This record gives sequence, C-alpha cells and structure tokens, in this order.
Amino acid sequence: MTDKILHPGTDNFFLLAGPCVIEGERMALDIAETIAPLAAELNIPYIFKGSYRKANRSRLDSFTGIGDREALAVLKKIRNTLGIPVVTDIHSADEAMMASDFDVDVLQIPAFLCRQTDLLVAAAKTGRAVNIKKGQFLSPESMLFAVDKLRQAGATDIAVTERGTTFGYQDLIVDFRGIPEMKKFGCPVVLDATHSLQQPNQAAGVTGGRPDLIETIARAGIATGCDGIFIETHPTPATAKSDGANMLQLDKLPALLRRLTAIRHCITNLPD
Repeated sequence: MTDKILHPGTDNFFLLAGPCVIEGERMALDIAETIAPLAAELNIPYIFKGSYRKANRSRLDSFTGIGDREALAVLKKIRNTLGIPVVTDIHSADEAMMASDFDVDVLQIPAFLCRQTDLLVAAAKTGRAVNIKKGQFLSPESMLFAVDKLRQAGATDIAVTERGTTFGYQDLIVDFRGIPEMKKFGCPVVLDATHSLQQPNQAAGVTGGRPDLIETIARAGIATGCDGIFIETHPTPATAKSDGANMLQLDKLPALLRRLTAIRHCITNLPD
C-alpha cells in the first residue's frame, strides 16, 4: 500500500463513483453508504465522487447545485463519517483552495478545462491529489503536457482519465489505444465508463447517453489495463438532476463491480 490516494498499490482497480452532482445530504450519504461496504468486500479502493456544482450545462435553466459550500460540507461529512476519500470537480483557480479547505482529497479537472494552466497550477499547489480528465478534443499523447504542468507545479499524486473523444457533433467514442499510451506518463489511467457514453449537444439542450453500454465500456477498460474506473450512479437516474441519461442505476453496480473484479483478476494472473 502507499499513502497516495490515486496510487493505492493493490492488485485490483480503484473506483471513483457517486452521483453526478450533490443533490442533497441524505441522497449522497445513501449512495456512499451503499458503495463503500461493497468496495471493501471486493478489495476495491474507493473514492466517493460528487460535484459540488455543475458549471458546464447546456441550458441556463439546468440545475447546477445546492450551493458550493453546502455541497462541499456534504462531501466533508461523507469523508468524516465513512472514512473514505472524496473527489470533486473544480472550475477556477480560486475554487482549488476552497475545495481543499473542505478537506476534499482529490481535485478533479474537467475535460473542457484540462489545458487551463492557472487551474492546473492552483490544484497542484494545494498538495491534494489531482485527477485530470482528457479533453474530448485532445489526443491521448497530448495529455502529457497537462500532466507535466501539474508535476512542475508540485503535484505528486496524479491520475489521467479517459472520457471519450468527440465523434461528429452528438456522440463520443473511446479509443482504447489511449489507455496504454497514457500509462506511459507514469501515472494511473482511469476509464470514465459513464461520460464516455454521453451524447452531447442534443436538440432539446439535454445531454443524452447510452447507459446500456456502461458494462461493455468498463469491461474493455479493465481488459486494456486501466488502473481505475469512474462511474456516475444514482438510485433513480430518470429523476437525477444532472446527467441522468448516462448514469448507472445504483442497484446494478454490485454485479458490475463483481464482474470487473473477476476480469481484473484474470488480467493480473495471465502467464508471461
């Protein structure tokens, strides 16, 4: 084991999972309390994920959050109550310190912001772990420069997340060649199995998705050597206030994690 959250040092993959956005304290706690014991049973290092605010929404009337500090307080309560690390998105340099002040363990850089130097530097200077999502518009090889910015600013616990590449105007595709390419950077690579299945820019201004393919994408990610899996999940995705169209229904998560763990076991025990 190591003291780096994104380098847990186990044979299994690590998991970043939770709702797209914090909709309320009870909802977030229920999800965390469901996933944490399951992850422990399967020896999956678990990081609870929840955005305190959704800054990138298609329409002005879309739900963005319950309030930054209110949602960060929920994340802190989950961390302290369950004893698990938490991860959340930040969107500007000043938000890096705000999230750090609420003891957020992992600061996540959204895909559209992965080249923003001031944001990367601010995240690194907090001393927190940083998960940086690959831009939908970048090649896997190009992410090396974002990782280098973090390292040069002092970050030591870094992961890169694959979340699909823009394919036309309203779809994404995962190029699994990117996983071994980004592993060459010397940091863990995560596969985002839910955002990779988004169908953005729909005419109604509400992002679509293909949740029926979450397991397919996740299995392929494990088979190609990803170190972590990112999954947004909700008890009732149809009523979720953000990204419901591509989230995994919470009661489907246990079977999926068991199957992914079995695949990981096979991969790590392949003969030379």
